[in-house]
Amino acid sequence: MPEPITTTPIELSGLRGRRVLVTGGSKGIGRAVATRLAAAGATVVTAARKNADNLPPGVHFVAADLGTAEGCAELVTTATDLVGGIDILINNVGAGTPPPDGLLSASDDIWEQTLQLNLLASVRLDRAILPEMIARGGGAIIHVTSVGAHLPIGPDAPYSAAKAALSTYSKALANEFASRGIRVNRISPGLIANDAISALLGQSSDTGPAGPATQMLEKWVAGIPLGRPGQPVEVADLIAFLVSDQAAWITGSDFRIDGGSFPAA
Repeated sequence: MPEPITTTPIELSGLRGRRVLVTGGSKGIGRAVATRLAAAGATVVTAARKNADNLPPGVHFVAADLGTAEGCAELVTTATDLVGGIDILINNVGAGTPPPDGLLSASDDIWEQTLQLNLLASVRLDRAILPEMIARGGGAIIHVTSVGAHLPIGPDAPYSAAKAALSTYSKALANEFASRGIRVNRISPGLIANDAISALLGQSSDTGPAGPATQMLEKWVAGIPLGRPGQPVEVADLIAFLVSDQAAWITGSDFRIDGGSFPAA
C-alpha cells in the first residue's frame, strides 16, 4: 500500500474569510476538505453523525443526522448561528448499504435510506442555504457524487442510482442559478483510500488467503492505470480549486478523479 500523499497547496484566492459548510466531515474526503479550506483562511463548519476528534483550528463541528429532514434543518440553523451564514457548501455526505443477495433483495428500507442520505440531504441543504447566497450576490456549491453515478461499480446499485440522481439534479441546479451568481459543480471520485481500505490492502499475503472484500479491492486497484487508490487530500485540492476565485468561469461541470480507471473518455 503506497504511503499517504502529501501535497503542497497552491495559493487560492477568494477563500479567506469565506464561511464554509462541509458535510460528512469527520473523516476521509470531508475531513480533508475541511482541513484544506481552513488552511486557506476559510471559517469551516463540518458535520457528521459521530464526533470528529482533533479537527484543525478554525473548524467547528456539529453532530447531525443528515439522513432526515429534521437533521438537515437543525444543521443549517446551528451552522448559521455559529458563523453567520454560508458562502460555500460542500455536499460530501454519502454512504451505501449493498443489498445482501443482489439487487432484487434491496428492500424499500434500503432504497429509502440510500436516497435520503445520498440525494435528499443535498437537496434539503441547498434549498435552505441558496436563498441567502443569492441575497449576498453569489456562492459556490459542490456535490460529491461517485464514478458509480456513471457506471455502477460493485454490488451497491442503490448507491450508484442515488448518486446518478444527485448528478442530474446538480446540473439542473447549476443551470437555473448561474445567472444569480451561484456556481454548482460535481466531483466524481473513484476508489479513495480510507482506514478500512488501507487496512484491507495492507494485509500481507502470508497471513493466508485474502477474503472476498480484499480480493474485490485488489481487482479494483489493478484496474486503475495510475496503480493505486486516490488519497482524500487529492480530492480536497480539486474541491478547493473549484470553490476558489480561480474557478470563477466553471459551473455545471463534473470532474472525475479516479486515477484513469473510468473506461470511457
